[in-house]
Order: sequence, then structure tokens, then C-alpha cells
Amino acid sequence: MYFFYFDESGSRDPSIGTPEKPKNHLYVLLAVGMYEGQWHHFERTVSNTKLELADYLCQERKGKFDLAACEIKSNWIRNSKERKEKSPFLHALDSEDRERLVATFFEQIVERNTVIMAAVVDKRYLHDHMTHETLHKKAYEFLLERIENYMNEYHSRHRALIVMDDTSKELNQAVAMKHAFFQRAGNQNTRFKHIVEYPFFTRSELSNGVQLADLLAYNVYRAFKDENFSYPYLQLMLPNLYSRKEGKAMDGLKVWPEKSPLIEKARQAWKVYKNGNLLKVGA
Repeated sequence: MYFFYFDESGSRDPSIGTPEKPKNHLYVLLAVGMYEGQWHHFERTVSNTKLELADYLCQERKGKFDLAACEIKSNWIRNSKERKEKSPFLHALDSEDRERLVATFFEQIVERNTVIMAAVVDKRYLHDHMTHETLHKKAYEFLLERIENYMNEYHSRHRALIVMDDTSKELNQAVAMKHAFFQRAGNQNTRFKHIVEYPFFTRSELSNGVQLADLLAYNVYRAFKDENFSYPYLQLMLPNLYSRKEGKAMDGLKVWPEKSPLIEKARQAWKVYKNGNLLKVGA
């Protein structure tokens, strides 16, 4: 069994606003997968670091925190106001300890032999009929295709379980129904034979895997937003981005719609990366 943890970065709102009041034009949905035998090592490593830091804060009389209170989100790491308002644990840590916790998560990318897939939606080129729900479901479909292709090529005897953040009853149901439809009928590109029946929804504070996906999704979002594919945290992820055995394309990354100029910029950056050159491309 393989576990694939999902999370997102950017807004599901398909509107990009007006020139006077522009809105976020990117949405990223990301999946990070690991073999079930790696899960215990991953969970123990991350949780032990959290508990060690929580124990230190308790000794320093800066608060008492259980594991659920030690959740990490990219936005809380980057934004001091958000951190102060929403994460007493991260707010109580000094910058060095926060960096150590983030580094612990990123080290797991390689140590747990993870595989990464991401869908990037450029909302500037969407049709008018797109809603926040259909946008999310389309990105979800792109990731399911890549997970199925990965499992079929590399681990054909195993199955894949999708683990997602429990956001809302309505969206959970919409995703579950779309998932069930793909299981029955597939889509125009793929028959889904390796993905289990329904996604598993969990609160993000209870899943270190979902928290890792959150951090990674922001890295992809940041690189595409700035059109700077040499962004250091993105570079950490690229060796684990899904690619076919004989393929030279960025199989683990889908940029959509097809009219988006980000597609060609990402292709150029991928070629530069594959040639061993980390120069800034497309910015």
C-alpha cells in the first residue's frame, strides 16, 4: 500500500479580480506519496521533533502543547501575524527551532523515498463556467491520473490510498463522488486500477503527511507565482518529482489550462534542471 497525502496552496476561487483589485491567479494541488513501510519512520521522526520542542517550551514555561497543537502550515511559518493568531506553538518557538522543524519535514522527502505530483491551475485562462468546486475536482483528476500511472509502472502489485485534509462536508462529498465515478468509469485517459475505493479525510493537525503536503504545495505555488524555478525549496523537491522510466518530460507536474504560458516556462526550467543547471529560468 502507498499513502498519498494531498494539500493545496492558493485560492480555489476561480476569479482573478480586476486590474484595480487583482486576486490570486494560481491554484496548486499537490500529492506526496510514500510506501506504507516508510510511514512509521516518517511519523516517528517528525512527531519526536515536535514533542522535543514542545517539552522544551513547557520547561521554559512558554506553554503546554500536545501533538495536535504542534501543527505546521506554510502560511504560519512565513507570516508572523498569522502565526501569532493561529499557532501558539510556532509563535512560542524561536526562529532557529522553527527552521529546524521545517528542515525535519523536508529531510523526509529523500529519507522516505517519497514521490511528488502537482497540478498547477492558471486561473487567468479558465472558462467562465468554472467554480471553486469544479476547479478543485479538475486538479484532483490530474493527480489521480499521475498516481495511477506511477503505480502501474513502478508498483503494479500495490494499491494507493488518498489522504486529504477534511475541509468541508460539501467539498469532501463532491470529491468522494468524483473519485467513485473515476473508479467505475475511468476518464478519457486512464482506467484507475490501483487506487482504493474512496479518499480518506482527516484533520490536518492530526496528519504529518498532510502537513508535509502543505509545505510542498506552497513551494510549487511560490516558484510559479514568481516564475522562478530555481527557488531553493522547489529544487529540493525536483529529484522526487514523478517521472516515467523512459520519459524526459515532467510527468509529475500538470500545468493547466493548455493556453497558459507557464507550461512552456516550466518545460524550459525542467530541461535546465535535467541538464544539471540551476540557473533562473522563465522569470
